[in-house]
Amino acid sequence: MKTIVKILLAAIVLSLAPTTYVCAQGNIETPAERKAREAREAEAKRKKQQQEAAARRQREEEARKKREAEEARKKQEAEEEAACKERLASCGKFYEGLANFKDENYLYGFIDETGKIVIPCKWKWADRFYDGIARVADANGKFGYINKAGTLVVPCQWKYANYYFTEGLTYVKDDNDKYGFINESGTLVIPCIWKDTWCFKEGLAYVKDQNGKCGFIDKTGQLVIPCKWDAALAFSEGLAKVKDNTGKWGFIDKTGTVIIPCKWYDAWTFNEGLANVKDANEKWGFIDKTGKIILPCKWSDTYGFGSAGEGLASVQDDNGVWHKIDKTGKVVK
Repeated sequence: MKTIVKILLAAIVLSLAPTTYVCAQGNIETPAERKAREAREAEAKRKKQQQEAAARRQREEEARKKREAEEARKKQEAEEEAACKERLASCGKFYEGLANFKDENYLYGFIDETGKIVIPCKWKWADRFYDGIARVADANGKFGYINKAGTLVVPCQWKYANYYFTEGLTYVKDDNDKYGFINESGTLVIPCIWKDTWCFKEGLAYVKDQNGKCGFIDKTGQLVIPCKWDAALAFSEGLAKVKDNTGKWGFIDKTGTVIIPCKWYDAWTFNEGLANVKDANEKWGFIDKTGKIILPCKWSDTYGFGSAGEGLASVQDDNGVWHKIDKTGKVVK
């Protein structure tokens, strides 16, 4: 009986004591502690879900940007490909791997053989590349030269300039309409004092003085053949054609000596030892360097030997038909 009473009293005491719990870690916690723990766990779970959602949104955003970037890249490539084709269809002829072209603003630049722009369009005019440089004109219409990187190697300061250099020099015209020569660095090596001129060939260049007479200068600018001819052309194979005051053409050597008298109504330079000349009947034939007629004057027009291939010249008959002849005058094609 006493034992039963003790058990009942113990049960009553326990029922009056605060409720306790055993947490996952094995610690005994009160209801308040349990509530706080559950709140922390719920907050941690919420934050984790937020972080996972944020990470998912970030991945989706990155994927979207990547797709858009790829689509933009493909679109740009397609547009550039179309633009390249358009530039290739409208550009000039390729020289040394580059061709000039004009953009929608009527400015010139250069493209490579794929149509890609390698020198931006900013020039009022641009010529073909020749030995690594090209003549360009700026917004003021003044001429200079650029290299293949597009760098200006000779400033745009000339009223006119030849499009290529020969023997390291080219002729330019200043604001006074006088001609001189510059080297490839742009230095004026022969002053602008001549009324007209042409390229250096075989060490000499033809010049015209203020009286309209023609002679030849060397690369120092010294006049080595006096200005006494009405017209002249560059030296070729040691001879230059000149026109006297009767309007007839002949040939001189580099000392200015007349080698072939001025008796021809027109003439062209020597090539492969022969020059084409026109007689009083306006027919063309060929002479050698002594002035001897090698092929009779019977053609309506001619191009010199080498123009139709080595050892060949182009000639036109009275019917307007062009042929190729060899140095014996035989029609070969």
